[in-house]
Amino acid sequence: MIVAGLLTGLLAACGTSSGADHRAEPGPGTDLAAAEGVRWKTCAPQVPGQPSADALTWQCGVLRVPLDHTEPDGTQIGLAMIRTRATDSGHRLGSLLFNFGGPGGSGVDTLPSAAHLFETLRTRYDLVSFDPRGVGASEGVHCLNDRRLDAWFAADNTPDTPAEEKAYLGGVKDFNAACEKNSGPVLPYVGTRDAARDMDLMRAALGDERLHYFGISYGTELGGVYAHLFPKKVGRAVLDSAVDPTLDATHRSLAQAEGFQLALENYAKDCAARGEACPLGEDPDEAVKKVAALVERLDQHPLPGIGKRRLTQALATSGIAQALYSQDFWPILSEALEEANTDDGRTLMALGDALNGRDPDGTYSTLQASFTAIGCADSSERPTAADVREVLPKFRKASPAFGEFMAWSLVSCTDWPVRGESRTADVSAKGADPILVVGTTNDPATPFEGTERMVAELGEDVGHQLTNEGEGHGAYTGGSSCVREVVDAYLFEGTTPPKGKTCR
Repeated sequence: MIVAGLLTGLLAACGTSSGADHRAEPGPGTDLAAAEGVRWKTCAPQVPGQPSADALTWQCGVLRVPLDHTEPDGTQIGLAMIRTRATDSGHRLGSLLFNFGGPGGSGVDTLPSAAHLFETLRTRYDLVSFDPRGVGASEGVHCLNDRRLDAWFAADNTPDTPAEEKAYLGGVKDFNAACEKNSGPVLPYVGTRDAARDMDLMRAALGDERLHYFGISYGTELGGVYAHLFPKKVGRAVLDSAVDPTLDATHRSLAQAEGFQLALENYAKDCAARGEACPLGEDPDEAVKKVAALVERLDQHPLPGIGKRRLTQALATSGIAQALYSQDFWPILSEALEEANTDDGRTLMALGDALNGRDPDGTYSTLQASFTAIGCADSSERPTAADVREVLPKFRKASPAFGEFMAWSLVSCTDWPVRGESRTADVSAKGADPILVVGTTNDPATPFEGTERMVAELGEDVGHQLTNEGEGHGAYTGGSSCVREVVDAYLFEGTTPPKGKTCR
């Protein structure tokens, strides 16, 4: 399943790869006073391409929380956290806790990469993020080793024959068995409700009476669940690129397939308008067909990729999806497709690696393993191959380019060793302070309808909507000065936009 988080698009703007390891290393010498459960130390994140991060003072810490929140005195786990303090301490409003999405994205890695995008907010808020349980340095879920992950992500995940289907389902079963073997004790406790309870412990540890929060993509679901569990503890909360809380896993994947197809078509129109500079020609419809033909051809004839690796259909599809998260990636996609026309798959492979959390040195983050573990802990659905075959026509109609890819990903939880929570997330938050929900009309990963439904599900007088007309995943970081002004006014002054407010 394509990662639903902002992680890939946001890091595109930051000039880094989602697979890069920017985990903060302790700096020379400075233990700081313990702050209600978190002992902070200065640290020095290494962020290639972002020298501004080096100019900031960063603090890293670990918060101990119960593995099982129903047994607060039982086994404890550590949650990795990072922060940079507000610059105007005299007008400081508190901490602003970020979740950048996924599920499975590392906040400890991402915040230093992204901090320059939130410089205005840092004047009055400490910017804080964390690795949720099951992610990265917070008991991250581990499944296959790096060598086997290379094979897994390259494998055929759109089976056309009974033999290919058997091989794919066997691969899913092996992957899930490896997750149980290597991370079994934490798998029952990595769901969104557990992470939301962790966030309330973070709020207390940070010394805030209410949680000020900025959630992006999956982070909107996490924020909505927090608001449901702790409505009276909600401070100023922004939910940007909202996940649709009313959809189960199957219908969410179907909506996402439609979203990525729309993004591909919009990219093709933009590319075609550039005339001879477009490697797909000047007819948008033909351009989309050429992309589909390339992907189809790779099913049987992979291209040379990076090193000895081959660009397979699965890696190419991942790479194209990665590039559609943000318009900033569209020129790179054109470059990648032009290279593929000359049997060079390196750039498309690099894009696919970024989506899969692979570093250039061949090591993988926990991104996709955590994504699977959290998704399967949350969803009670366990679709079978027969279920996929039944819905395949709908997925193919929704997206000739991504439909089969998205449909077959539904079996990811079929052999999962832990029962899931429910079909959909409850985000009703009666009694909570106003929450700002922001959505972009042509968002591929979290289609705009999810914004409207998140507002409705939060409840009357709680959810307040801001519409951003445009492309890409993530409105605040997408370049709209209008969006930034509205969000900043809300976070600084508590001002919600008028009903029907749209940024163009």
